[in-house]
Amino acid sequence: MRLVQFELNNGERRVGLVEGALVHEVQDATSMRELALAAIEAGSSLARQVDLQGLGRTHDYPALLAELRILPPLDHPDPAHMLISGTGLTHLGSASARDKMHQQDGDEATLTDTMRMFKWGVERGKPTAGQAGVQPEWFYKGDGSIVVRPGAPFPLPPFAEDAGEEPEIGGLYVIGHDGKPWRLGFAVGNEFSDHVMERQNYLYLAHSKLRSCSFGPELRVGELPQHLVGSSRILRDGQVLWENEFLSGEANMCHSLENLEYHHFKYSQFLRPGDVHVHFFGTATLSFADGIRTQPGDRFEISQAEFGAPLINGIAPVDAVFVPGAIGTL
Repeated sequence: MRLVQFELNNGERRVGLVEGALVHEVQDATSMRELALAAIEAGSSLARQVDLQGLGRTHDYPALLAELRILPPLDHPDPAHMLISGTGLTHLGSASARDKMHQQDGDEATLTDTMRMFKWGVERGKPTAGQAGVQPEWFYKGDGSIVVRPGAPFPLPPFAEDAGEEPEIGGLYVIGHDGKPWRLGFAVGNEFSDHVMERQNYLYLAHSKLRSCSFGPELRVGELPQHLVGSSRILRDGQVLWENEFLSGEANMCHSLENLEYHHFKYSQFLRPGDVHVHFFGTATLSFADGIRTQPGDRFEISQAEFGAPLINGIAPVDAVFVPGAIGTL
């Protein structure tokens, strides 16, 4: 089952079930969050809740996408109650990276911090079910205000040194009224980061992640397939500038999803009832690694057949929202 959030011509919101080129309204559902909370309260699954509420009017899906009326598949009416985060060094990555690690002859003293953490993940990232494995790299990306709807451009602030895509799978969660996290499903995402800034010094990783992101357009309900093969490409002036496949699913990861989820939700501040979370699980495919530098006007297209329509976003420069010396004094 694949679900979307969308807007009617009058701006009213709806939740819809995608079937081919049609979107069927889920009756009495104006947000994915409220639909999920209703399922939690009823002791039901999200798919079962859709069945219980039934389907109504149909809409032309390609038209909704073209008119930018498809919303991210999960949000919160108060963006401050939506947390965007992610984990890195979670995928097996290129053979060259692993070879480099193996060439260190197992001596951790000679490894970089990056390769040491990757090695820990390979060794202890998939513990026995119900047990905790090694912690992954974790980062904060922002709240709901940084999320760009499918089809819209990423804002490029003046201080940005790069505008690079990161094709990933994200887990979508709602915190129930009992403080328990519930996973609705998964979505394709573009975690969009500043790789030039990050490469200067690994301590700049936190800065490099404070950018916009996008995910969707569809929420895939159910478990994540073990092996996923997707496509990530960049178009410039209508021509393909760069294209590569990206792999995901646990078969291509050195951490289990259960381990990644545990090390996020083990913190009590992330268990506030009613909040929503989007957690990116990482990637091993970047155009930046191939020497690509994007620019305003470029278009990202990230797709995986199991997730329906591709996620498309552009890049557009924006003015500074704050300048040196502009802070007020009380």
